[in-house]
Formats: sequence, C-alpha cells, structure tokens
Amino acid sequence: MSRGPHRALGRVILPGLIALFSAAPLLAAGPHHTNPIAQVVLWLACILAAAKTGGDVAVRLGQPAVLGELVAGVLLGNLALVGPGFFEPLKTNPSLEMLGGLGVLILLFEVGLESTVRQMLRVGPSSLLVAVLGVVVPFGLGWAVGAWLLPGEGPHAHAFLGAALCATSVGITARVLKDLKRERTREARIILGASVVDDVLALVLLALVAGMIVAADRGESFNPEAAIVIVVKALGFLVGSLAIGVAIAPALFRLGSHLRSGGVLLPLGLAFCFLLSWVANLIGLAPIVGAFAAGLILESAHYKGFVKKGEHPLEELTRPLTEFLVPVFFVLMGARTDLRSFGQPGVLGLALCLTAAAIVGKQACALGVLGRDVNRFAVGIGMIPRGEVGLIFANIGLGLSIGGKPVIGPATYSAIVVMVIATTMMTPPALKWATERRGGVVDEVTPSGRGAP
Repeated sequence: MSRGPHRALGRVILPGLIALFSAAPLLAAGPHHTNPIAQVVLWLACILAAAKTGGDVAVRLGQPAVLGELVAGVLLGNLALVGPGFFEPLKTNPSLEMLGGLGVLILLFEVGLESTVRQMLRVGPSSLLVAVLGVVVPFGLGWAVGAWLLPGEGPHAHAFLGAALCATSVGITARVLKDLKRERTREARIILGASVVDDVLALVLLALVAGMIVAADRGESFNPEAAIVIVVKALGFLVGSLAIGVAIAPALFRLGSHLRSGGVLLPLGLAFCFLLSWVANLIGLAPIVGAFAAGLILESAHYKGFVKKGEHPLEELTRPLTEFLVPVFFVLMGARTDLRSFGQPGVLGLALCLTAAAIVGKQACALGVLGRDVNRFAVGIGMIPRGEVGLIFANIGLGLSIGGKPVIGPATYSAIVVMVIATTMMTPPALKWATERRGGVVDEVTPSGRGAP
C-alpha cells in the first residue's frame, strides 16, 4: 500500500482518537449516564480504540501487537498524572475485570486447541524439567536478593520474594506466539506445557510460604499437610481432567451434533472450557490451567459432525471473541502500572536486582530442554514474563503480616510491581528476536490445522 492511504488514515484516526479521549470525561459527567452499562461501554470504546491503535503502531515497528496494547494501557492508566483522572476507575472496575478475565480464559482455550494431548506428551519431559528449573532457580535467586538488599526484613520476606519470582504468565507468551504465528512449533509446546506446570508448582510454593508466615504470625509451627493436599489436588486435576476429558469429549460432542438448533458448537466448546476452569479454581489452581486443558482435550475429530452440518471449526469460531476480549485484558494490565512507583526511594535498585534475578532464573530453564533442533534461547525467554500472575502474588504479599508488621512493605511491593512490568514488557520484542534469530521446529499438522496425533 502506498503512503497516501496511510497518511489519510492517520489524518482521520489520530484526531478521532484524541477527540474521543478528550471528550470521554465530559460525556461521562453528564446526568444522562445513570445506567451502569453506559459507563462500561464508554470505557470499552476507549480501551478497544487504544488497543487497536497501539497494536497497529507496534506491528508497524516490527513488534507483536500485544506490546502496543500493553503500552496503550500504561498511557491510559497514567493520564491522571497530567490531567483529570477519568480513566482511574477502570483499573478496578469489576465488569471490565470480568471481561478481561474471560478473554484470558478463551485465549488459553484457543491456544490449547492448536495442540493435542499426544503432542504435549511428546515434549512432556522437557516441559517438566523446564518448569522445575523455572521455579527452583528463581526462588533461590529471589531469596538471595532479599537477603542481600533487605537483611533486616527476615527470612519470611526473603522467601516471599523468591516465591514472587517463580510464576510465569502463560497468557503473555501465548499471545506473543500467536502474533508471531509460531504457536505450533516445538518450542511453543514446551513453553506452554512448562508454563502450566510452572504455575502449579508456583502456587504450591506460594501456599507453603504463606502457610509459614501465617503460622509464624499465630506463634505456631508450620503444618506441611496443607501443602501436600494442594500438591495431590494439582496432580489429580492435571492427570484426571486429561484422562476423563479424552474419554467423554467425543461422546459429548457427538451427542451435541444431533441437536437441530444452529450455532451449537461454540456454546458447547465454551461450556466445556468454563467447566474445567471452574474445577481448576475449585481445587486451588488458576482457572487458565483448566481452560488450557480443555483446549488440549478437544480435537477436530470430536466435532467433525458439526463441520459436516456446515459450522466452522471451533478454532475459527473462538477467534472473534479473542479479538474482542483479549485486548481488554492487556490494556487493563498496562493501565494498572503506576509510573509513580519508579520514583520511590530504594525501589529502583531493588527492582533492578529482582528483574535481573527473574531473567537469569528463567534462562536457566533452557538447561531442561531435551533433544536437538530446539531453540533453547527462545524457551528461556518465553518463560520470563510474570504478568498478571506476578501481580496476584504481590497482592497476596500485602495481606501477610507477622505480629502486625507487614511481610512486604510498600517499597518492596513497588519493586515487585516494577519487576513484573519490566519482565512483561520485554518479552514480546525479545521473544520475536529470539524466534527470528533461529526458527523453531514446526510439528506436523493436519489439513484442518490441528496437530497430527
């Protein structure tokens, strides 16, 4: 396309966006906006416009669209620093948070649909070793940073810092791999499988650390039985859901294909995704683990009856939902980044050390990759982002105390948030560079787009 249409597009879109963001506070202040949905849809209009504009700028600069969405969110969330704080409430709005959470579930479901259980088992040993190293090494480095820079905080604070470095945001990496069209490579399967196991191990470790802190606050000795129960539940869900799902999914979707009403495949697939997400949450795991497992279980053969009736494949049906909901999540994640935290005394020094430990710790994951012709560097980078999982861990730390003294103070919390921001923002361009530097091995795929069994 010539520069003329691009310039014309810029002359139309950019002034329109500026007018939208400028007029939004005035429109929202009117007395006619009494219906709660009116406020939400106005924010959605701003979020989607900012997300798509930021994504377009990122793509034009040769970066994944998700990076532009994150930056757009940072700009929206920090407009209060230079003007009215109209966008401040969107950071905590429950309706927007719900839409963003649904977006991440559907994203992981869609990513799971691109793989099969057999393909994941094929890289299972590598994923397991990558996940274990991705928890053990960052935990040790985080503890060491805490003991070095915060010697007066005590071992409980040091242990929590280590735990905060363990988690991986599978949503960030999954979106980047999809933007780069490398979700079917062997590296992608190793990263995604390891990220799921990594989150399970990190949640178990967090339960151990939090249990020790709560016991210390009560003056009691720590009882490890609760952690053992969590481990058993986690392993039981991962093995049981895949085994039971593979057994019942074909019959369930075959039965659904006999329904005479149209448009059954998408609601049935989402119901399956949401059910496993609910079960995962019920036993103490992140709902995204269940959504990813649901996508792994479902194969094109399970819903071929729907396709014969004229419905599109499930992967195509979910795409409009992800294009709408996923940008909401990433813009909100960026909007919750408070740039003022960078200016607090001592925060940047601790944050830089935590960020370095977070990066080095996840690069150790590359040592767990088995086999040849695998881009180990890309695997290590794909495990770096902490994203929403790291923010969840940081928020949990704010609520823990011993003898009335918070285990994680405001400055330490801000340093963790800066680390989360840095690892999240660096991953899209770094992973793009790593995958282009040395291409990955693409698993064999069937004509329908699903991996061959």
